[in-house]
Amino acid sequence: MQVTIVGAGPAGLYASILLKSERPDLDVQIIEQNSADATFGFGVVFSDDALAFLRKDDAATADLIEPHMTQWSDIHVVHKGEKIVIDGIGFSGIGRLELLQLLQARAAELGIHPVYETRIKAIDELKTDLIIGADGLNSRVRQTGNFGETITHQTNRFVWYGTNREFDALTQTFIETPYGPMNAHHYSYAPGRATFIVELAEDTFAKSGFETMEEPEYRAACEEAFADVLEGAPLIPNNSNWRQFPNLSCAKWHDGKKVLVGDALHTAHFSIGSGTRLAMEDVIALVDSLKRHDWDVSAALPSYQEARSPVLAKLVRAARQSSDWYDDFEDHMALDPWDFALAYIRRAGRLSSERLRSLAPAFTAELARQGIELEAAA
Repeated sequence: MQVTIVGAGPAGLYASILLKSERPDLDVQIIEQNSADATFGFGVVFSDDALAFLRKDDAATADLIEPHMTQWSDIHVVHKGEKIVIDGIGFSGIGRLELLQLLQARAAELGIHPVYETRIKAIDELKTDLIIGADGLNSRVRQTGNFGETITHQTNRFVWYGTNREFDALTQTFIETPYGPMNAHHYSYAPGRATFIVELAEDTFAKSGFETMEEPEYRAACEEAFADVLEGAPLIPNNSNWRQFPNLSCAKWHDGKKVLVGDALHTAHFSIGSGTRLAMEDVIALVDSLKRHDWDVSAALPSYQEARSPVLAKLVRAARQSSDWYDDFEDHMALDPWDFALAYIRRAGRLSSERLRSLAPAFTAELARQGIELEAAA
C-alpha cells in the first residue's frame, strides 16, 4: 500500500510516524514545497498536560518531545496595569522549528525521508492509494477536491512576532494607546525565547495607520506600545504581516482517496493554543480508522469523519467563542481587572463554576473575597 502525505509540518510528519509504526511495510512518502527548516511562527503551545494525549498509542514520540518543552502552571492577565494570576491553568511550549526537527528525526528512524522544495503539479495524477492533505490553510489537496469548504474571517487584526525575552507564564497584556486598545499574547517556548502576538480591533487598526506602514515601521510602533512588557527586548519578525484570523471548516473530510487533517481541514483560533494538538489528534483518529477497517481506504475515510467530527466540533466551537471574545475585547476592557480576568478565563464557555474552583482555587478564592460570584458571572 502506498501513502502520499502532502505537507511536512507537524501533522504530516506525525502521520508518517504513526503509519510506519503501525505498518512498517507501507510505502510512505512526504512531499513538502518548502525547505526542511522553513517555519512560520515561533513557539507551539500545548494546553493541559502537554503530550499526554500521545501516550496511549505513541509513548516514544511523547518521550522524545516532552523533555524539550517549557512548562508553566499559571496564566497572567494584565489589565489597567494590574496583573491577575490565574493559577492551575497549565500549558507547555516548544519552538516550532525544534518540534519539526524532533519529528523529522523520529521519522528518519523509521526510514521516512521527506522530499523538500517540491511542488506537486497534478495531485490527482499521483499514483498512490491514499493522499493525506496536511498542507495547511492554503491546502492544494483541498483545492483539488470537493470538500465543501467554508471560510470566514474574524474582524480583529493580529501580527505574529518573537522576542528574545522570557516570561514566567502565558500572559495576556491589555493596554490603551493613542489610537485605541491593544492586546499582546506572549509566552516563552525556550530559554530566552518567546512568542509575542500583537492584536487590535479593526477601528484601532484603521486609526493606527499600520496598514500603510512597512513592516519595520509598525514593528517599531508595537515595540514602543509594549515597551514596559518587552523591557528593551526587540520584536523579531518572521513573515510578520497583519492578518485576520480565518475560520475554516469542511463539510466533507475526504474525497475519493484524498483526506484532510489539521489546518487543511479546520482552523482553531490561537487563543486556545490547540492548533497543533488538534492536527495531531486528527492524525491519530485517521490512522485508528484505517486500522479498524483493515486498511480499506474507502471504508476508513468516512469512518474517520464520523468518529472524529463530534469531538472536533466541540473544540472548534470553543475556539470560535474565544475568538469572538477577542473581537470584542475593547468592550470587555471597561470591566475592573478581576471581573475582566474572570470574563477572559470563561470566554470559551467550557469552564463551569465548579471546574474553575477546582482548577484555580487561589484565583476563585480571591474573587470570592472581592464579592464576585462565579454563578452570577457565568
